[in-house]
Amino acid sequence: MQLIDTHVHLNFEVFLSDLAMVRSRWQEAGVVHLVHSCVQPSEFPSIQAIAQQIPELSVAVGLHPLDADKWSDKTADEIKAFARSDAKIVAIGEMGLDFYKADNYEHQVMVFESQLAIASELDLPVIIHCRDAASSVREILQKWTDMKGGRVRGVMHCWGGEPEETQWFLDLGFYISFSGTVTFKNAKTIQSSAAMVSSDRLLIETDCPFLAPVPKRGERRNEPAYVRYVAEHVANLRGETLDAIAQQTTENACKLFGLKI
Repeated sequence: MQLIDTHVHLNFEVFLSDLAMVRSRWQEAGVVHLVHSCVQPSEFPSIQAIAQQIPELSVAVGLHPLDADKWSDKTADEIKAFARSDAKIVAIGEMGLDFYKADNYEHQVMVFESQLAIASELDLPVIIHCRDAASSVREILQKWTDMKGGRVRGVMHCWGGEPEETQWFLDLGFYISFSGTVTFKNAKTIQSSAAMVSSDRLLIETDCPFLAPVPKRGERRNEPAYVRYVAEHVANLRGETLDAIAQQTTENACKLFGLKI
């Protein structure tokens, strides 16, 4: 069985002391590849350094919506330069909108659209963070499609939306990725979405070190090995086997990110 964790943050301080052991555990769990997301371009060199040591790690580069205030006239060029500098870069992100923790709506939208333009120019998929902003993200992606005459491709990461919202992004051609939140007892909305996503658009992730899944929820740090628990829970919700979910989500990740495993 092979699993791909499509969203990790291994450059965070909580992994500095034992990353080799963490890697050993994800290999034992069947995780054969990972996609490392980026919160802001300034952290990219540290991510790149980790990727150079771990062959099964691919990388994204972008600016998180909660860091939108760090956008400058040079940021777009910086992201493009990083994206062109390394064949391990497979996506732009994470980007998007977060209206739960911030209210700089117009600035977030500008930064989001600027990164969509970068992804379009470089022909790379996008990793989208969306919190309390589904209708706005949908509107922007639809406008982009209408104006540019072609869809932006990518994934709604750590998805927490309602089934109706989930369908919006499926209709736009996006993949939907579920994290440890899908295992939480009261996450009925997320579980309903996980049950209805078409098989060819389904992805799994940990978003580690955040959001450890049941039965590891009480732990302070999430890690890639735990993506297996996400896969198991999604399989139960969908009435499928773990092997089937592992195979399908691995195929989907390879297709979206151009991975070869």
